[in-house]
Amino acid sequence: MKIGGIPFSFSSWICLAIVPILSTVAVRSQALPPASTPAQQAKTYGPRADEFLIGPGDLLEISVFEAPEMNRTLRVSASGEISLELLDPVKASGLTPLELELVLQEQLRRKYMKDPHVEVLIRELQSHPVSVLGAVKQPGVFQIQGTKNVIEMLSLAQGLTDDAGDTVLIVRGGGRSGSISNEPQELKRGEDVEKEEIEQINLKDLLDSRNPSLNVAVRGGDIVKVPRAGIVYVVGEVKKPGGFVLKNNEDISVLQALALAEGLTRTSAKGAMRIIRTDPGTEKRIEIPVDLGKILNSKAPDLMLQPKDIVFVPNSTGKTVLYRGADAALVTATGAAIYGRY
Repeated sequence: MKIGGIPFSFSSWICLAIVPILSTVAVRSQALPPASTPAQQAKTYGPRADEFLIGPGDLLEISVFEAPEMNRTLRVSASGEISLELLDPVKASGLTPLELELVLQEQLRRKYMKDPHVEVLIRELQSHPVSVLGAVKQPGVFQIQGTKNVIEMLSLAQGLTDDAGDTVLIVRGGGRSGSISNEPQELKRGEDVEKEEIEQINLKDLLDSRNPSLNVAVRGGDIVKVPRAGIVYVVGEVKKPGGFVLKNNEDISVLQALALAEGLTRTSAKGAMRIIRTDPGTEKRIEIPVDLGKILNSKAPDLMLQPKDIVFVPNSTGKTVLYRGADAALVTATGAAIYGRY
């Protein structure tokens, strides 16, 4: 056969047809990445947004559809591994359920089955603890699924107590350790704290929703702590007796405390007031006399109060009130209304 005067054989036509095909196959084979194992795929793509990581202490239910006799409910060891009959130990910690399914299927495929199907369910979480500490009504350790925010964690702890301060601290990873514990993890001190990432959030701004970005995410291993604010009690012959929550690091004087209590009644004994203070070291009660008249006339200093101080204003009509009234003030302060800011 001749084309354009040039002779062509049948074999020449075959070569011309095959060369482009082989070239295309070669290019495509170079573009394809090498095959990866399920574990490598897990590391490459990472966990899906709707899944969370398995950790030590989690209770897993594993089902092998082609071999129901291999189904097991087991707990992840402290080292993060699980062991199934006929299979090598698998490092489950740090994988999502989907990723662990891929790893188990690959082991089964290599040794026993052509096309295995495995399902992994987390029946009990023990590896995603968040400790909520401080001025909350129900402090403790809460196992969470996925990610919660600060307000959700405070809600799980039944909200704030009356003596809550004006900030909340989030210690990132502060509760992570090699052991599993259901006890609240106290904040570390010194050098250990410096190694952790600590976020400080203004509670009033957070709860007033002034800045939604303050409601940050909380993850397993974090610590949420609400520092307690000091409370000063004013009881007796005042118009608004009760406990008054101080701001963090706030100091107030006797006159300021009386102002919070909206002043004295007409039957108050101004010269017989007392500050009842308990020594934190010895728990011994101390009574400090206060003459309001002299303070108002600048003849005596306006004493500064400490957290948990009780300002007792007796009634001027009873002569023995200085003695019996001080004891009664402790009982009154215990059941007094607390005036906070939230």
